[in-house]
Amino acid sequence: MISDLVDIGLIGGTGVGSRLAEAGGQSVLVPTPFGAMRGRLQQRDGYRAVVVARHSAGHKTPPHGVNYRAIAWGLRHLGVRGVFSTAAVGSLRTNWGPGTLAACDDLIDMTFRNLTMYERGVRHVDVSSPFPAHGALLAALREAGEEPRTATYLGANGPRYETPTEIKMMQGWGGDVVGMTASSEAIAMAEAGVPYACLAVVTNLGCGLATGDLNHEEVVNVMENRGDLIVRLLDQAARGWLARV
Repeated sequence: MISDLVDIGLIGGTGVGSRLAEAGGQSVLVPTPFGAMRGRLQQRDGYRAVVVARHSAGHKTPPHGVNYRAIAWGLRHLGVRGVFSTAAVGSLRTNWGPGTLAACDDLIDMTFRNLTMYERGVRHVDVSSPFPAHGALLAALREAGEEPRTATYLGANGPRYETPTEIKMMQGWGGDVVGMTASSEAIAMAEAGVPYACLAVVTNLGCGLATGDLNHEEVVNVMENRGDLIVRLLDQAARGWLARV
């Protein structure tokens, strides 16, 4: 069974999914009640992984179009013992510039996607710890000589960027970073019962906190520049998590 061959799920976001895919591996398609989940089975450094490109090959799927439920259901079906992901984010802190790394430890979901696996019947899922595997990312950051920051992730629907007033409001709510994917992903993983962690990578200051317009090319450039380190951190976090569970 494939589930006997997989330890960890890796979800690569902007600028990272393609880098993870470069390691090759066997293509896998998992049928789920929410559609198919596609990934690649890889033998990585010290563990076995199924790698999923969040935005599909070629970065074709926008944040609100990602099939978070299929990804979470599929990874649970494959028997992964934890999932580690990356997310390009805007900073709500002026002292967290592009390239800053942080392990998400809490979230505010303002996507209004109403995403749930339980549309029939009533089931209330605890999300008091939406990123239960984040400690493994903190340990990986320390080992790499990076500051072990934690962040509250604020999820916005996108695909547009936020307005200056929206950024001020998000700061007042206690968010540290803003993105368009990880809050939905964390909710889906919580409902699937899969331990999840997300490494937030700051690609820009939030709108109004810096001069100039925001553009996706700058986001991709930051992720590419930090890509090698990000992949090493994911590998280290995965190995560390497996040693604990």
